[in-house]
Amino acid sequence: MSAEVSIEDSNWLVGLAGLAGVESVTPMDGGWDNSNTLLTLSDGTRFVLKIWYAQDEFGVQTVIEQQLHLQHHGIPTSVPIQFSDGSRYIMRDGFAWTLLPFVEGGMLGTDEGALESLGETIAKMQAVPLTDFFPRDYRMGWSMFEKMFKESGPVSQWHEFMVLLKGEVDRLRVEIPDDLPEGILHGDLFPDNVLGGSKVAAIIDFEETWIGPRIFDLVMAFVGFGWLEGVPMQDRWEALLAGYESVNRLTDDERAALPAMHRYATLSIGAWRYWKHVMREPDAELADRYLEMVDRLGVEFEF
Repeated sequence: MSAEVSIEDSNWLVGLAGLAGVESVTPMDGGWDNSNTLLTLSDGTRFVLKIWYAQDEFGVQTVIEQQLHLQHHGIPTSVPIQFSDGSRYIMRDGFAWTLLPFVEGGMLGTDEGALESLGETIAKMQAVPLTDFFPRDYRMGWSMFEKMFKESGPVSQWHEFMVLLKGEVDRLRVEIPDDLPEGILHGDLFPDNVLGGSKVAAIIDFEETWIGPRIFDLVMAFVGFGWLEGVPMQDRWEALLAGYESVNRLTDDERAALPAMHRYATLSIGAWRYWKHVMREPDAELADRYLEMVDRLGVEFEF
C-alpha cells in the first residue's frame, strides 16, 4: 500500500527527530497494508517513513518491542529510530508514523550465497530467547482458515477454493506433529521482507511473527525464494538448508515433516491472498493471485 506523503509532512516528522530537512520524497513498492516512503535528506542520509495503516497503537508497540528484542540478540533488522522525546513512533490522524534506517542493497537475491545467508539467519533467530512479545498464533494460519470457513456461509455454497482449503486443513492437521521444536518465526519470508542483496542485511515487517515449529520459517523461505516460474528450484532449497544446518541440524522428526509443513506454508499464502483480495477487499486485478499457490500444491518436490 502506498500513500501520498508531502514534503511538508516529511519535514514535520524528521524535525521531531532532530534530523536535516527533506530533499526528496519517493513512494516505495512492497507491502499490502502499510505505506512506505523513501526520504532523502539534505545531508544525503536516507530514511523510510512508514505509516502503519494496518496496526493499532498497541500492535505497533508490540512489533517494535519484538524487533528490539531480536536486534539485542544479534538478528539484523531495521528498528524505528527514536524521536527527540524518546518515542519510536508518532501518532497522527489515528495512525503510527515511524522513521526506519534505509537499508542498502535492495531485496535479497536468490543466488547460493544469499540463500545460505538467509538460512543461517533463520536458524539464529530461532535461538533467540522466547518472550511474551511474540504470539503463539499464526495470523495467516489455522485461525485465519477457521474465520474464512465461518464467513463463507453454508458449505453447499462454498467457492471451490474453500472446499480445497477445508480438505487440506483436515489432512495437514493430522500430518503435522504437535511436538516439533519451537522458536521465534517471522512468518512471511518473501523477498520484499528481506534486504541486503547478496547477504542478509535486515529482516523487516514482523507483523506476522509468532512462536511455532522451527521448520516453518525454513519452508516459508522456500515458498518465498525457492520457486521460479512455477517450478521449485532444488539448488535454492539446498542453499537454504545448508545455511540453516550450519547453525541448527534438523531432527529426524523435522525432516519427515518438511513436505507437510511446506504445504501448510504454501496454503497460508494462498489463503491470505484469497482472504485479502477476494473476501475482505475485493479487487478484480488481484483476485487471482491466490491461484499461484494453488498451482504449486499440485507440484511434487523431494525435500
